[in-house]
Amino acid sequence: MVVQLVRQSVMVAFYLSAPILSVALAVGLTVSVLQTVTQIQEQTIAFTFKLFAAGFVLFAMLPWMLSISVGFAVQLVRAIPTMVY
Repeated sequence: MVVQLVRQSVMVAFYLSAPILSVALAVGLTVSVLQTVTQIQEQTIAFTFKLFAAGFVLFAMLPWMLSISVGFAVQLVRAIPTMVY
């Protein structure tokens, strides 16, 4: 039971963080390639674009993320009677 709970917790954390991390990775890689091509080596440019992209994805995906989080929390609360001996 505990192993299954930990596995589900890790999967929910992965589902919630994957969209933000993948967009930040893609934006960072794109900005880095453009900086290399134009020979502009300013660290704040990549950080700013990644920050805005991650914020946009967070705002856009918030309803889905909340439904996943609430569903997992409800599942945990419903499983409490089976965990108590």
